[in-house]
Amino acid sequence: MRSHFSFEIPFIQHRKVFLGISAVLVVLAVVGLLVRGLTFGIEFQGGTEIDFTDTGDITIEQMRSALVDAGEADPTVQTATTDGSNGFIVRSDTTDPNAANEHAAATAAALGLTSDNYLTTTIGPDWGADTTRSSLLAFGVAILAIIAYVSIRYEFKMSITAVVALVHDLVITLGVYAWTGIAITPNVVAALLTIMGFSLYDTVVEFNRMNENAKELKDGVHRTYYQICNFSINEVIVRSINTTITTLVPVVAMLVIGGATLRDFAFAMLIGEALGTYSSFAIASPLLAMWKTREPKWAALESRYGAGSATVTAAGE
Repeated sequence: MRSHFSFEIPFIQHRKVFLGISAVLVVLAVVGLLVRGLTFGIEFQGGTEIDFTDTGDITIEQMRSALVDAGEADPTVQTATTDGSNGFIVRSDTTDPNAANEHAAATAAALGLTSDNYLTTTIGPDWGADTTRSSLLAFGVAILAIIAYVSIRYEFKMSITAVVALVHDLVITLGVYAWTGIAITPNVVAALLTIMGFSLYDTVVEFNRMNENAKELKDGVHRTYYQICNFSINEVIVRSINTTITTLVPVVAMLVIGGATLRDFAFAMLIGEALGTYSSFAIASPLLAMWKTREPKWAALESRYGAGSATVTAAGE
C-alpha cells in the first residue's frame, strides 16, 4: 500500500469523537420520535388533502376557521407556494369523498374562492394500510438483500456494520421529520430507500479498499487493521465527497424551486445523502475496524505495532 497523499487525515484516530456525535444525534432523534412522533400523510393513514392555490392575502387563521365552520373537526393547515402564488395544503381525517368535497366547497365560498382554487384528494383507510405494509416490506427486503450481498461479496461483519450505518442514517432522518413535524409521504419513503442505496455505495467502496489493502500485505510488512482502515478511507474520501456534491446539486434545486411533491422527496434526500457520506467513514468503517481488531491476527498486530497510532506509512518503509 502506497498512499497518493503526502499526509493522511486521521479519521480512525478520532473515531470516538465521530461515534459520540452520532450517538448524540441518534438519541435526539429517538427522543423526537417518542415525544413528538411522526406525522404521516393521508397516503398512510387515510384522509383528505385539499390543495388551495392563488389564495391571495388569506391568512392561515382565516383558512383554519373557515374549514372548522365547514365541518372539518381538526384540520392541519400548512402554507404553500405554487408558481409564485400563495396557497395552503390542508390535511384532515375525513375519509368520505362526498363530505370532503362539501367541506372544501364551503370553505372556498366562505373565503371568496372558486372551484378553480382548490383540488381535493381523498384516500380510504384500507389503501393507507396497504401502503404502510408495502413500505415496511420494501425496507425489510432491502435490509436482507444488503446483508446477503455484502456477506457473500465480502464478509458477514462488513454486512452488519453497513446495516448499522444505514439504520443510523434512517433514524436520524426520521428524527428530523419528527422534530419538524413534516409529514411522511410515499415520496419520503422513496427518498429513504434511495438514501439506503447512496449510503451503501459509499460504505462498500471503503470496504472494498480495506479488503484489497488487507490482502496486499506481504510478509514482513506490519499494519494494524486501524491503519489499513484509515489508509483506505483516505484513498476514496475525495471520490465520495465529489459524488455527494454532484448528487446534491439537483436535490437542492428541487428543494428550492420544486413543487410540494418534489420538496418532500428532496428534503429527505438532502439529509440522507449528507448522513450517508458521513456514516461511511465515521460509523461503518470505524465499527468494522474495532470489530476486526478483536480477531486474533489483527489483535496481535495491534498490540505490537498499533502504539495508539492510526496513521499508515508507505509499504516497505
